[in-house]
Amino acid sequence: MSETTDATGTPQEVGDAKSGPYAAHVSLRWSDMDAYAHINNVQFLRLLEDARVIAFRDWFDGGGAGDKSLLDEGVLVSRHEIEYRRPLGFRHAPVEVQMWVSRVGGAGFDVAYIVTDPDGVGADLGGADRPVYAVAETELALYDFASASPRRMRPEERASLRAHVGEPAPFRRRRR
Repeated sequence: MSETTDATGTPQEVGDAKSGPYAAHVSLRWSDMDAYAHINNVQFLRLLEDARVIAFRDWFDGGGAGDKSLLDEGVLVSRHEIEYRRPLGFRHAPVEVQMWVSRVGGAGFDVAYIVTDPDGVGADLGGADRPVYAVAETELALYDFASASPRRMRPEERASLRAHVGEPAPFRRRRR
């Protein structure tokens, strides 16, 4: 694990996820399709949210593992970045959303995602690689609803997140 600083000088942790990416299987809905017969770009954000809910339940509320205060006090989305790699058509099989924490800051953290197929479903003929439909990253801010204001991360929350830290999302091109 290494540490860098952001533009404000706040420490940012990046490194290798201890157990690799978390994989959440998320079902598609018929209503996710648009007029072009593929999953609408806006619906990808719902897929990411569904995967995040599944992961956070396991990461922070799974049988006493981790620190549940992150979920109890509030986490708000402050930014999304998504890169669409290929069209995703409707099917009954779920997609796999691989995810990990890509940055831990003083008052928030980022989650990176790769939307793909479980077990190689939909891979190109002759190819062993799974198709990647999207790569994304969500910036989350810790929030105290009681005071209606952002809050700093506590050491126990930082420790819970560290178990899931990996590299930044593998975008083809990063905006700066």
